[in-house]
Amino acid sequence: MKVTIKGQVTIPRSIREKLNITPADEIDFVEENGRVYVVKKTSTNAGKNKFRTLRGTATVKMTTDEIMALTRAEQ
Repeated sequence: MKVTIKGQVTIPRSIREKLNITPADEIDFVEENGRVYVVKKTSTNAGKNKFRTLRGTATVKMTTDEIMALTRAEQ
């Protein structure tokens, strides 16, 4: 594995899958006894991923246009 001029490396797919690393996840590099480990960061700020955890859980069967009409209806 090569390091780019910007100091970037590609994490192999098998490692990303094993650690469940997806785009926009944050990782840490931890050094212990002369070895470096890749560790997926756990969120310490619950509000930061509030919407990510809810993504895909809606049960309303409405189109975007129907939702927009409801949110813009005159009171």
